[in-house]
Amino acid sequence: MQPRIVLLEEKKLVGTHFTMSLANNSTFELWRGFRPKAQEIENRVSSDFISMQIYGPSYFLNFNPTNQFVKWAAVEVLNCHTVPDGLESFTLPSGEYAVFFYRGSSTDKSIFQYIFTEWLPNNSEYQLDDRPLFEVLGRNYKNNDPNSEEEIWIPVQKK
Repeated sequence: MQPRIVLLEEKKLVGTHFTMSLANNSTFELWRGFRPKAQEIENRVSSDFISMQIYGPSYFLNFNPTNQFVKWAAVEVLNCHTVPDGLESFTLPSGEYAVFFYRGSSTDKSIFQYIFTEWLPNNSEYQLDDRPLFEVLGRNYKNNDPNSEEEIWIPVQKK
């Protein structure tokens, strides 16, 4: 599976976030709290949702399921002039991304295993960059459904 390489322009997001680990995953609670508030967000660019992870620089070097990271539930907006109470804005910086199309259940993490243990280490041009990783959950995304579709955006830079 080969990704397409995209130069992403800066994006403005509005959403909410939790600090969590894989061992103490609170993704369900994050989205349960965000979904009702998403209807209040003005200036949305699309109906897509963004699931974003921010890892520390050594997260993947010293991987441990108890390592913490920040996970966002968000949407893209034209600007952050009006942010509903209880939500925050985030500016996703521009940069190159490897974009993987994925079809399958969100509970199947084999795509991430492939990306981080096969594609990235064996790719001669790119390495992981220290920017947020995110998934675009569009109209064909269905949580835990084997026919669900999403895009996985991995921040990369030339070696």
